[in-house]
Amino acid sequence: MLLWLTDWLAQFEAGFAVFNYLTLRAIVSLLSALLLSLVFGPWVIKKVSNLQLGQVVRDYGVQEHLKKTGTPTMGGVLIILSIAIATISWGNPANRYIQVFLLVLVSFGLIGLYDDIRKVLFKDPEGMRSRIKFLLQSILALVVAILLFTGATDPVHTSLIIPFFKDVLVPLGAWYVLFTYFVIVGSSNAVNMTDGLDGLAIVPTIGLAGALAIFAYAQGNYQIASYLNIPYIAQTGELVVPCAAIVGASIGFLWFNTYPAQIFMGDVGSLSLGAALGVVAVMIRQEIVFAFMAGIFVVEALSVIIQVGWYKYSGKRIFRMAPIHHHFELLGWPEPRIIVRFWIVTIILIAIGLATLKIR
Repeated sequence: MLLWLTDWLAQFEAGFAVFNYLTLRAIVSLLSALLLSLVFGPWVIKKVSNLQLGQVVRDYGVQEHLKKTGTPTMGGVLIILSIAIATISWGNPANRYIQVFLLVLVSFGLIGLYDDIRKVLFKDPEGMRSRIKFLLQSILALVVAILLFTGATDPVHTSLIIPFFKDVLVPLGAWYVLFTYFVIVGSSNAVNMTDGLDGLAIVPTIGLAGALAIFAYAQGNYQIASYLNIPYIAQTGELVVPCAAIVGASIGFLWFNTYPAQIFMGDVGSLSLGAALGVVAVMIRQEIVFAFMAGIFVVEALSVIIQVGWYKYSGKRIFRMAPIHHHFELLGWPEPRIIVRFWIVTIILIAIGLATLKIR
């Protein structure tokens, strides 16, 4: 919205034209989301505490986590609002990619919000039944996938980009819908599974959002895309703004979520952030690189799938507990050590992922 305002003001004062620069709007978006998170964070923590909306910890999990019972949760509402306000303010609301991003962010956030409400208000440790949650996620993801598929105007929009190769595009055709569905739902649930230790999920989210912003900027700029030998996708450059907002809002939230956490993001935060990252990767056609850079999220999700599958098959467990960060806890690793080492791995994976922009 503010983009339109500055465009109008530029008629009277040329200096306002500077806001047409995407890089500046991305920086301002990041700072706006950061400021909103930092300013309203203490108020949200106090409000949630007064309403006694504290974390419910399962008594059959890691016993050390029982001390976290009652810690304010649903901080993801602050993250979503900060991202949405910054995106609407400094992005172009008429851009279809911005619209899809906001749709995914808010809709998946509402699923997580209902799940959190069941846990903290109705004292149900399981929250929303997994089948219902998965059904709602599936419906939303399929709607988004169909919207993107029907709105595709260029073959590259529905083709799979293979990293490290200049001109290798794999046309997906109608399979694009199913592929997009798996990316969005998988990313949403993977982040949700990872969000089990203080700050464990939010820092990789910051790194991934920053990396996706770089990809979006490069692919949305014809000159840069041509120089790097990557497909040019018109209008995707605008996704830099919401990606920057994710970075800003997440850094602000990390201020309060770092070990020992003053507040948790809850499912409202993890489900929405995961889905938002996934849909951005889809829109810029970098799903393969995204999966690699999000290696920690992928491993966390796979550890649960493997654990459940093998237990049903053999009655035995491969890991002491899943997701895998709990396995390391039960091996005796202190929580901060697990968190920081997972962060380090993520940084390495993101650096390699960014290298694919040039190595072709």
